[in-house]
Amino acid sequence: MNEPELDLLSRLWEEHMRARFPAHLRGQDIEGRDMVLLDADTAGCVSSSLSGTLDEKRRSILLGCLGALEKVVPLIGDEGGAIEYYERLREMAALAVELGNAKAG
Repeated sequence: MNEPELDLLSRLWEEHMRARFPAHLRGQDIEGRDMVLLDADTAGCVSSSLSGTLDEKRRSILLGCLGALEKVVPLIGDEGGAIEYYERLREMAALAVELGNAKAG
């Protein structure tokens, strides 16, 4: 396991848990993805990865979320810190996938 990456993921998770969801994105779809559900699905998988190894179902969900985040982040306006919020979410998803790969390998 890569301790620096796990430490970074833990720090980003703590920041994310303190952050307010960008209110203007409630009920918004970007590229066919509900922004609240994208946040919730990603956060749930990241939380699971911090607790242990992701099962195959959560890993698959997280990979789908990561792909969606790659598409939607460039399209998000910066109102209410939305870009920072979703960039952090994308970084956490990428780290969780990477850590999952390291644990599996």
